[in-house]
Amino acid sequence: MPEIKGSLGIQDFYDIIFDQKPLTLSKELLDTVEESHNFLKKFSKNKVIYGVNTGFGPMAQYKIKDSQTLDLQYNLIRSHASGTGNPIEPKYVRAAMLARLNTLSLGNSGVHVSVIEVMAELLNKNIVPLIYEHGGVGASGDLVQLAHLALVLIGEGEVFYKGKRRPTSEVFEMEGISSIKVALREGLGLMNGTSVMTGIGIVNTIYTRRLLEWAISCSSAINEIMQAYDDHLSEALNSTKKHKGQQEIARAMRSHLKDSSLTRKREHHLYNSSSEVSVFEEKVQEYYSIRCVPQILGPVWDTLNEVERILIEEVNSANDNPIVDVKKKHVYHGGNFHGDYVSLEMDKLKIVVTKMSMLAERQLNYLLNSKLNNILPPFVNLGTLGLNFGMQGVQFTATSTTAENQMLSNPMYVHSIPNNNDNQDIVSMGTNAALITKKVIENAYEVVAIEMITIVQAIEYLGVADKVSSKTKKMYDAVRKIVPPFKEDTVMYPYVNQVKSYIINHQNMKS
Repeated sequence: MPEIKGSLGIQDFYDIIFDQKPLTLSKELLDTVEESHNFLKKFSKNKVIYGVNTGFGPMAQYKIKDSQTLDLQYNLIRSHASGTGNPIEPKYVRAAMLARLNTLSLGNSGVHVSVIEVMAELLNKNIVPLIYEHGGVGASGDLVQLAHLALVLIGEGEVFYKGKRRPTSEVFEMEGISSIKVALREGLGLMNGTSVMTGIGIVNTIYTRRLLEWAISCSSAINEIMQAYDDHLSEALNSTKKHKGQQEIARAMRSHLKDSSLTRKREHHLYNSSSEVSVFEEKVQEYYSIRCVPQILGPVWDTLNEVERILIEEVNSANDNPIVDVKKKHVYHGGNFHGDYVSLEMDKLKIVVTKMSMLAERQLNYLLNSKLNNILPPFVNLGTLGLNFGMQGVQFTATSTTAENQMLSNPMYVHSIPNNNDNQDIVSMGTNAALITKKVIENAYEVVAIEMITIVQAIEYLGVADKVSSKTKKMYDAVRKIVPPFKEDTVMYPYVNQVKSYIINHQNMKS
């Protein structure tokens, strides 16, 4: 059972969000939150503290009467719960809740301890607030999305509970949950921050890591199908370039192929060939989508690691305003809620995921184009050429989906639009960046699913299932349980969706 102590890692998100392990709150954490709240309550007397006894944003010049300070917090929550569009999927909302819980636990926010306790209870009971995709500009954090979270915590709004969308008040009564105590600045404390974009971003990294493993498997399998020379994966070659990602991808592919009987040694075939040959029937070097995989996926690996590092730093940071410092006995006003760090990392992530989908699409095209590979029938058609179509139809889907990714990979980071009476005159659009990245990742899984079905059909046609590596064989068997070998044309969309579901929900064997 994970215990939250104010510092989270990727594995904690995997355990709590993916495996739904219950969490506990350490006594030290609860004491820290309570100490921060008590200090701010005492410190704010006879002082002007933004969001405690002032209005918000461009309205901050208005002093709020002591008798109205709690109404101020409720007004903020209710007025900003204004999201539209599709509801964010529960897994991503839960990740946002965990991120918010953690940052508010650091003792820099001054919120009442009930905020932490109720969020933990919702996570453990899988009660998921209704939060919409549209609304956040990512400057004062995810104001609109986090307002929907705050709305639930005060017992209002709606939640998803046991697969149904229901009023929060109804579910709280059923589960015996009391809403949070709004005592000082709980509205602003909950809403000022980057936790939605960060939570979505962390789930994005987990799915990207899984996608990268499948891309390595597919690339390795294609090397087997084409009986490629293996020196482009060699340690000797890849160590001459100093990028860690390239070296790691090459190592993973060598590991994947270590027991394959299909890849070839150049020295066995070309270095001992007759000098009298003027034209080689076989290619001396493979196409780039086969030969340059370490150089293409290496930057993906490096970028993903950096994105994870930045996001974990963000989730373990104080990202609201103002910041309470109990040790220095002071309150600092600034802009820790600004989402530029997350926005930029999400743009970087979606660019490399798009490149993965482009690689998969080119590898797919190589398999489907008999004039390129010279060993497979057109469209890996196991039926009658002309009468049957094989994988011809699904290539259109892979191509159009890849094209959508290329369009979506334009950066949100530089799409600032001033708003809020120009108080927020430069913003991050981080929530949009995270959600678009989510879409790009889902698209990439569709392209890879189509590629995997095609790889399995190619292995079937060549009759080499007993010669491929054990890891390729495991992938082959998994796909074959979903998609039987087919010669006659069949409706493909159920198979593509089932393979996509399989690979997005199953961890591939790490090489």
